[in-house]
Amino acid sequence: MSEPHEITVTVNGVKYQRAVEPRMLLTDFLRHALGLTGTHVGCEHGVCGACTIMVNGDSVRGCLMFAVQADGCEIQTVEGLGTVENLNPLQQAFQTCHGLQCGFCTPGMLMTSTDMLQKYPLETDEAIRDGLSGNLCRCTGYAHIVEAVRMERDRQKENA
Repeated sequence: MSEPHEITVTVNGVKYQRAVEPRMLLTDFLRHALGLTGTHVGCEHGVCGACTIMVNGDSVRGCLMFAVQADGCEIQTVEGLGTVENLNPLQQAFQTCHGLQCGFCTPGMLMTSTDMLQKYPLETDEAIRDGLSGNLCRCTGYAHIVEAVRMERDRQKENA
């Protein structure tokens, strides 16, 4: 068995220092070592998008990254977006538009959408659908999710 490695990460603005096994996945680190269970584990192959988080400002699949690779990184999980009492505007749009049903894909959809809204104009529903194409949802048919992202895009344009 390999020796644990000491890593330091900042997750949702809080700095953590932990010893981790070299083969520990970042999703397992977030869920089990830090107790941040909002990052869901689905396929464990990077296909479903349920484990999408932000690492240094870019959306990534947490299941495709080892915790040791995140040493020194700034990570944002769905818990860093808002709280039940104080949803961020995108979370509010998902709620308003009924952009969730079972909720399993929702954290990944929120993190992917957060990244897209920061980086791309998303002028059309097709652009939104393309951006979300790496996240699988079996419940909504994506219509309400696209509507929620469109609502937040329009809100951001109005406030720009």
